[in-house]
Formats: sequence, structure tokens, C-alpha cells
Amino acid sequence: MGIQFPQPRYMPCTDCGAAVERASTDEHVCDRARLIDYQMFQLREDVAGVEGEVGAYFDSPRGRFELWWAERERRRSGEE
Repeated sequence: MGIQFPQPRYMPCTDCGAAVERASTDEHVCDRARLIDYQMFQLREDVAGVEGEVGAYFDSPRGRFELWWAERERRRSGEE
């Protein structure tokens, strides 16, 4: 025989994270801005990792060449 704990009145939406009353979960519609914010929050570590990867690439010999080449092409297109 287990102890039954009271169920919370609100639960987070699995898609947008909003607190939704249990009785109205079927009527809940995610706000688009909140949905995007929640998805970005969930991806925060991946987003932070990309910044480090890009920095490491531009520090590599190939990345430095790409930067040099892009600057060269930018200057050449401005001369025409």
C-alpha cells in the first residue's frame, strides 16, 4: 500500500513549457514566441558549442585562409 501524493494543479506543457491547468490541457495552444524561446532554451548547450567550433575553425590554417580569401574577394568586388 503506497502513499498517494496530491497531484499538482498545473503541469508544464511538453512543447512550450507553459504552466497549463490539468483540467484544460486539451484546450491549450502554444504561443509561438514562447515555443521558440523554450526550444532555444533546450538547445542552449548546442548553440554555445557552435560558437566554440566556429572560433576553433577560424583559428585553424584552413579557417585563416578562408578569412583571408573572403576579405580579398570583398575588396575585389568593391573595386569594380
